Amino acid sequence: MTQDIHRLDAEVRLRPAAPADAASLAVSLIRSRAYMERWEPVRPDFFYTGQGQSERLAAMFADRDAGRAMPWVLADEEDRAIGAFNLNGIVLGPLRSGTLGYWVDVEYAGRGLATAAVERICELARDELHLHRVEAGTVLDNFASQRVLAKCGFEQFGMAPRYLHINGEWRDHCLFQRILHDGPPTD
Repeated sequence: MTQDIHRLDAEVRLRPAAPADAASLAVSLIRSRAYMERWEPVRPDFFYTGQGQSERLAAMFADRDAGRAMPWVLADEEDRAIGAFNLNGIVLGPLRSGTLGYWVDVEYAGRGLATAAVERICELARDELHLHRVEAGTVLDNFASQRVLAKCGFEQFGMAPRYLHINGEWRDHCLFQRILHDGPPTD
């Protein structure tokens, strides 16, 4: 279930985000800041604090409670958040779609965790959220994320010029989608 804990390897689990994750998210984001800056918006220093993450999580939980989002974290063996996966912009009705965003702590990158988490989230999106498709976008040179999406069955369906303001500039993005099923919409 979307609220369950899903083991991804011997040390790391995917689980729903919780208010208590704010401090460990801030630590992980600080540790990974230089590594991720080329793929992230320029953020104020407050974003990298426990309070900044607490406020960000509160907004995400409001979206979750309204049915517009589902936030998860990667948690290590001590239950510290070491990455985040968010299904945002969930739209039901005849579209039944959401947009996936994610990051993994620099110390855990390259271990297949993003691939395992994206695959599990797509299963949850199909089976529990009853979505038809999941969309994701990457800056043109984020080849690692593009490999994750390809391994998980996403197909590139377009390129969006100047799509997001990333690392101080409007950046073009490759757009990907995964069709989860071809059945009729269900609730």
